Amino acid sequence: MLDHELSRLLLSLVVLLFFAFAVGHVFTVIRFPRVIGEICAGLMLGPSLLGYVEPDLQAWIFNGFAEQKKLLSVFYWLGLILLMFTAGFKISGPLLKGDRPLLAALILGGMGLPFLFGFAASPLFPNAASPNPLAFSLVIAVASAVTSIPVITRIFMDLEMASSRFSQVVLTAAAIQDIILWIVVSLALAVQQEQVGTPIGIAPVVIGTALFAAFSILVVPGMLRFGGRFIVPRSPEGSLLGYTLLVCLVLVSLASVLKVNIVFGALLAGLIIGRLPASRLDQVKQNITNLAVWFFVPIYFALVGLQMNLPAKFDAKLIFGFFLMSSIVKILSVAMLVGFTRTSAIKALDYGVTMNARGGPGIVLASVTFASGIIDESLFVALVLTSMLTSLVTGIWLRWRSSFILA
Repeated sequence: MLDHELSRLLLSLVVLLFFAFAVGHVFTVIRFPRVIGEICAGLMLGPSLLGYVEPDLQAWIFNGFAEQKKLLSVFYWLGLILLMFTAGFKISGPLLKGDRPLLAALILGGMGLPFLFGFAASPLFPNAASPNPLAFSLVIAVASAVTSIPVITRIFMDLEMASSRFSQVVLTAAAIQDIILWIVVSLALAVQQEQVGTPIGIAPVVIGTALFAAFSILVVPGMLRFGGRFIVPRSPEGSLLGYTLLVCLVLVSLASVLKVNIVFGALLAGLIIGRLPASRLDQVKQNITNLAVWFFVPIYFALVGLQMNLPAKFDAKLIFGFFLMSSIVKILSVAMLVGFTRTSAIKALDYGVTMNARGGPGIVLASVTFASGIIDESLFVALVLTSMLTSLVTGIWLRWRSSFILA
């Protein structure tokens, strides 16, 4: 790489990070999810605003030499991997025995009918890409059912609800649901890449993903506990951080070799590390989370916004049609099943609106499937904006209802 190319790459990263921090801070001040501000920063720097007003300046910053986009994509994928890795840290926590019917209702309501709706309705959505039909239907189904752990966690923290029974049940349900849905996403991506459309062709993909998940959850923790007896007590905190990131990269690389989606590999790596008993890892996990949240993840979300061309790809009918239909189905599905657990109608509605927040995972789904050629740019914009809108609606609703929920 030549000196002027390196300087241009570093300048683009500085601009992305600065605007992600600035706009994200503004959204935090007005009590909106920071992630939405980071995406808006990318929108401002991309073809939606800067590229529309000053296309030469936008190209000079972000497309100054032939390989710049590929180099920026390295930061994009690192941000995505670390986002899912740190999200896996949060998937833990025991529940009271009496919460199990409510937990089952949230999982079935959040995943069952919305998934079936998305799968059945997928032919109604225009898509200029050339995907395998099964892969496309699975993606729309997951996009209709996914719930954002990071966004609702941040909302609960802002509203001082994080320790409440309501938040614990919601986050546990969202975690279980999203693990299942990311297995489906892995299947969809493998189907698209291999172009297998028959049950016989799909079977190896399903078996491979299931075996990878089983090996990661059942075998890897024991290996890490065994190795940790010799490494953890004798290692300084800095080296433990390196070893922890190494575990993430090993599992992600193994997933890639086995043709399992790397995002799912990163999530499983975070789940494994998050449940290890070593108390010395608590600070290590916090340090990794800080590195991800304050450097790589803002760049990732800004790059998501940078890819969107709203003036050219804003399809109001598609965006609001998907947003309204999928939201109504999911909110009502959750609320109705929760109602069978002797929960009041308004409290059941609280659960439905909260489980409808799609935030980060919805955006990750859109970006990964867009990069894989399953969805086109218009649908990519629709899925990202739906994730942003559902997160905003959830934040506003819970801010209004928090005192009643905690009462």
